[in-house]
Amino acid sequence: MYQYICSVAVHSRIRQKRAWIIDSFNIEEENPGPFPYLLGTIELDKKYLVNFGLHGSGVDEEPKEVLKINQRNGQIWVYKKVDYETFQLLKLTFEATNVSNNKVDTRLGVEVRILDINDHAPVFSPPHYQATVDESTAQGQVVATMMATDGDDSQTPNGTFSFNIISVTPKTDNVEFFLEPTGASITGRIFFRGCLDYEKAKKYTIVVEAKDHGDKVQLSSTSTVTMNIIDKNNHLPEITGQTGPGRVKERDSGVEVLRVQVADKDSPGSQAWKAKYTIHGDKEKYFKIETDPKTNEGVITVLKAMDYEEQTSRNVSISVANEVPYFSCEITGRPAKRLWDVKTFNEGPGKSLPGFPKLYLVTIAVEDVNDPPEFVPPVRKVGIMENTKLGTHLCTLEAKDPDKTFASKFHFTKGEDVDNWITVDPETGEVFTAKVLDRESPLLKNSSYSVILYVVDNGEPPMTGTGTLIIQVGDLNDNLPILEVNTLGMCLSDEVTMTNITAVDLDLPPYSSPFTYELLGDVKGKWSIDPTSGTTVHLVKENTVYSGVHELQIKVSDNQGLSLTQNLSVTVCDCTSTPNCHLRRSSGAQVGSAAVSIMICTFLLLLAILLMAFLISCKHEKKMIMTDDEPGWRLLESNIETLGTDCKVPAKITQVESIQTLKAKPNLISTHDGISMQEVIQQNHQQDYYDSTFQKEQLLRRSLQRNSTRRSYRSYHSSMDQVKRNYSIYSVDDFQLRQNLLTQINQNLFHLQAPGEELGDYEPHCYAYEGEPMIDPQLDAISLPENDFNPNVLTNLEWQFNKLASICRPDLMS
Repeated sequence: MYQYICSVAVHSRIRQKRAWIIDSFNIEEENPGPFPYLLGTIELDKKYLVNFGLHGSGVDEEPKEVLKINQRNGQIWVYKKVDYETFQLLKLTFEATNVSNNKVDTRLGVEVRILDINDHAPVFSPPHYQATVDESTAQGQVVATMMATDGDDSQTPNGTFSFNIISVTPKTDNVEFFLEPTGASITGRIFFRGCLDYEKAKKYTIVVEAKDHGDKVQLSSTSTVTMNIIDKNNHLPEITGQTGPGRVKERDSGVEVLRVQVADKDSPGSQAWKAKYTIHGDKEKYFKIETDPKTNEGVITVLKAMDYEEQTSRNVSISVANEVPYFSCEITGRPAKRLWDVKTFNEGPGKSLPGFPKLYLVTIAVEDVNDPPEFVPPVRKVGIMENTKLGTHLCTLEAKDPDKTFASKFHFTKGEDVDNWITVDPETGEVFTAKVLDRESPLLKNSSYSVILYVVDNGEPPMTGTGTLIIQVGDLNDNLPILEVNTLGMCLSDEVTMTNITAVDLDLPPYSSPFTYELLGDVKGKWSIDPTSGTTVHLVKENTVYSGVHELQIKVSDNQGLSLTQNLSVTVCDCTSTPNCHLRRSSGAQVGSAAVSIMICTFLLLLAILLMAFLISCKHEKKMIMTDDEPGWRLLESNIETLGTDCKVPAKITQVESIQTLKAKPNLISTHDGISMQEVIQQNHQQDYYDSTFQKEQLLRRSLQRNSTRRSYRSYHSSMDQVKRNYSIYSVDDFQLRQNLLTQINQNLFHLQAPGEELGDYEPHCYAYEGEPMIDPQLDAISLPENDFNPNVLTNLEWQFNKLASICRPDLMS
């Protein structure tokens, strides 16, 4: 079997010996019919009977059922339309089958071409365009690029197209738009020639057409390009005037004095319209100028205070520009060329327009006001030795008033004086010490004490100047050296051991270190100091020192020989069991204190229990009135009257007034429980005197112990005298006050044990006789209604009230 592939052009015919003769046609897309129509006939030089068959695209493959062949005569029929954009070529297989044996005798490949027609117009993508162009853009640059596609065959005129500008709105004489390229293309770029001007047109609407090159018919579509123009700085700003007072008071700052107006034809609110101001001729930087964002005015503000006495007015110049550089474009010719003839200018670094910027002169006047007086010098330093007597003259303050037209009389006063060290004469300015100065005061810094002073003039309003007085205090040897710590711990050892001790002195050299140390008492062969001079020395313990607490006395002298004897407590212990002897001693003290506290609490609790038992034993037995069993209530009998009191005050704590008071009232001296009150007075008085004397000695001893050795030598001795004086006054006043109070209390307690004698004997006084009416014409008569109480009411009470009635009124209940 042989197979042939035959491609037949339109209306062409090829003969071969013993080959099929096929007539082939091209199918035109979108052929309207009517269907079916004859495409062609396959002719056969036949010697026997055959059947024709056709398979492939257009028959039993996509697009299906487009073509059919007559089985007997070989005619090919078209039954529906074919789209070129979907199928450009139909590939089929032709077969001839012998009828006698039903075998395929011949198989041929057949191609049927689909002929394209112009059924698609160009389509823009996207259908509409938006473009933004700066006003300062130079001509000949691309402002928009467009794209379109055509669904027809791009190899045929039906699928190729060109762009064309249909219209431009609005029409202006300063610019012209054109397209490139001018031939067939899928993209089109829009250019312009001339100068863009925002003031003439803020927006352009350009309609562009895309049209194909079809032979029979030409299809087209349009798109709109909206081109927005961005305003740029092609108009220079110009200062037109000023508003505001143009005056400022001297010493004023941060105030607005002037506003400068400007005119600009560019779009309001744009960077091309916003003004940027500059001040010229202000070397001292007295002023600043800022732009008001709403009005575009230049606001001049005073930065630094000015002095009328130096200059009564100031002249400065103002220039203005825009936030973006200036440009200009001018058309000089419109030749028939791609671009026109234009003249342009673009401002840039080192390139500016001749005669620009222009300067605008501004004069600001300075008004005179009352200036505050000034200290001469503003900071004054004086020196004085510490411990100088009260009222010592330090210095005399001086001040001046810079005003020439205002009064210059003024007075001085203190501002900040933390410790009230000085006094100031308001008229003369003389400064005196108000107390004895101490260089070691914590208020000093680097031995200096600062005071803030004021000087006030008599102007309207009065003005105040401020100055500083620095008092530099010299040092004296008025402080004793003291030990940093007065308790130490050392380990028990067979060898000689040592530890460091250090002293401090608040005075400065040469009144402080190096110190001289000396051990006092019986320390030979036990304790020593090595070296004996220095700030920190070694305390040496010999191997003969036993374990325990050792109280040493150390005399420490400063560099000038001023000394202080101090106690040093050294705890020596076995460090193999306790690494720190001081901690061991502290722990023992804490345990002992806790034990004592527990014993005291136990004793107080026992005393409270005994007191409660004593109080309960003194009370009378209360009788109960038995009532009915329901509901089980009990009433205590309390309507009794008994002379005296339930408990008697023991004579042991009964104290009466002093002997002098008893002499004044001899009738109050009596006996109680066999003890005369005079004996009680004498015993208590002697006991109080003994307690007061013991407390006085204890208080004095504790006051002397608490006196800190860190105080100065002068303060040490003065504090001893002060403690004695204060204690003497305190002890006498306190003793007398307590004696008076105890006298009053004891007297009242004694009267409670002698009822009937506290009021004395008085003669009875007759106020009126029973039964005699007293008639007063100024009083109205009072009429009392008869008692309408019915005793039978009590018999109708409920059971709760029966109990109460039986007790209160047994006669009625019976």
